[in-house]
Amino acid sequence: MASAEDGVAASVHLLWHEPAVGRRGPRPKFTVEAIVAAATAIADADGLDAVTMQRVAERLGTAKMALYRYVPGRAELDAVLLDRALGGPPASPDTDWRTALTAWTLALHERALAHPWSVTLAQRPHVPGPGELAWYERGLEAMSELPLGGGEQLDLLALLAGHAQSMVRQQADGPHPEQDLAAQLGPVLAARSAEYPRTAAAFADAARESDRDAALRFGIDRLLAGVAALIAERTDSDLA
Repeated sequence: MASAEDGVAASVHLLWHEPAVGRRGPRPKFTVEAIVAAATAIADADGLDAVTMQRVAERLGTAKMALYRYVPGRAELDAVLLDRALGGPPASPDTDWRTALTAWTLALHERALAHPWSVTLAQRPHVPGPGELAWYERGLEAMSELPLGGGEQLDLLALLAGHAQSMVRQQADGPHPEQDLAAQLGPVLAARSAEYPRTAAAFADAARESDRDAALRFGIDRLLAGVAALIAERTDSDLA
């Protein structure tokens, strides 16, 4: 039976090993990219739970066992699925750190929203691939001049990514989760406003606002405002 270490090693090999060029022998019938593309199409259409080696094999018109030559198992397939879904980050705007990190988070949200199942994979323990590490590199580049330690910079990226992914989960059933929730709760809150006066008032106030489905940007702005306050505090301390 394969150990967890064996699985990690296999994932690392799939994600980071450069395929041999000009290798002698018969040409492989499939490629990892073709297998991942088939798995991605299944996940997009039917959800992550629908992705099995059997379903992927059927989509490629082959037997399941034929795929194990290229991908050892489902865990390794998931690792490559996530990395390909994330892809590489867009170019960072040549501007201040807050604008750059806002753009980073919005781009990550857009990428995950195209493949909502990728959030589940991203939040599981996994081996980062080239695409995911490129996102790290781009985000860390935006903070290169800030008085933050490496651990703090990674924590901030984790907070921003977690916020973006949380919004993707909320939007899985529709693009306007707050408006949908308000519509569902409307009759209940109208009938029980005396029991939940503050909740009823908050939802009524939100319904009057023109763009209340702005939780993504609101969260980004508040997180970065907190970091700006921390930086100002440290700067003032250094000058004291």
